[in-house]
Amino acid sequence: MTDPIAPPPPRHPEKARRPDNPSPRKPAWIRVRAPLSPAAAEVRSLVRDGGLHTVCEEAACPNMGECWARRHASFMILGDTCTRACAFCNVRTGKPGPVDDGEPDRLAESVASLGLRHVVITSVDRDDLPDGGAAHFARCIAAVRAVAPSCSIEVLTPDFRDKQGALEVVMAAKPDVFNHNLETVPRLYPTIRPGARYYHSLRLLDTARRLDPDVVTKSGMMVGLGETPAELSQVMDDLRSAGVDFLTLGQYLQPTLKHAAVERFVPPEEFEAFASLARAKGFAFVAASPLTRSSHHADRDFDALRKARQAATAAQ
Repeated sequence: MTDPIAPPPPRHPEKARRPDNPSPRKPAWIRVRAPLSPAAAEVRSLVRDGGLHTVCEEAACPNMGECWARRHASFMILGDTCTRACAFCNVRTGKPGPVDDGEPDRLAESVASLGLRHVVITSVDRDDLPDGGAAHFARCIAAVRAVAPSCSIEVLTPDFRDKQGALEVVMAAKPDVFNHNLETVPRLYPTIRPGARYYHSLRLLDTARRLDPDVVTKSGMMVGLGETPAELSQVMDDLRSAGVDFLTLGQYLQPTLKHAAVERFVPPEEFEAFASLARAKGFAFVAASPLTRSSHHADRDFDALRKARQAATAAQ
């Protein structure tokens, strides 16, 4: 008689003792498409066969059905277990496994198989590693360049807090876009993003721009967590002071009752007003809507931003 298979560990054991945080009912404008298309099934199979992870699945992205139907996936490297426990995030928290040295080549093969012209590579936080995983990011960039030289590469990195020289390693690998999300306003960091520091993240973005001015710098924010319009406007100013080119704004959606609750569902017309404000402040490109996420339409948006940059240069 064989032993029964043990059930998987709970996804969020660090949140198990927290009280439930019910959110308001989702409004009519929050509608998502299930990933049921043949193309989505192909992407899922390719990811599984390659032993890879996507932030689409791990973070329960509401746009997965739409993106996978277009054969676009955002890859999450360095495992599926994060060393931090942010109150908004659906990624598993715990002790990560060892770094998979074969992952960069398998990732590159998947990019080539999907025929991607733009790939987003993100990761869990790896505070356990001396460089926070920076060298692994660099190896992934190099592997993709080798097999898909025409594919533009966007990295969405952790903050590499207390990892001296880590950012320099990533930037030396020459990504086309360097993305690091501020996520929320500084007042909410202690409860929403307790392992991070707002001004450290700002410095990271500013330093990335200074290390390579040709790289597009990008950051994203969630709304609906209790921030005020004045606070959001100040974050925009801070990002512009750091030279950030590209801003994304989307509605926070609660992954489980143990995560931070939604304070308010922001209507589409307010997102349009936020986008207008951000453009007036000088952002080269703004994506703002209830379902906007960092990697949603990243390929189209980067292409539009690149063309706008080329037109501006030609006009000088």
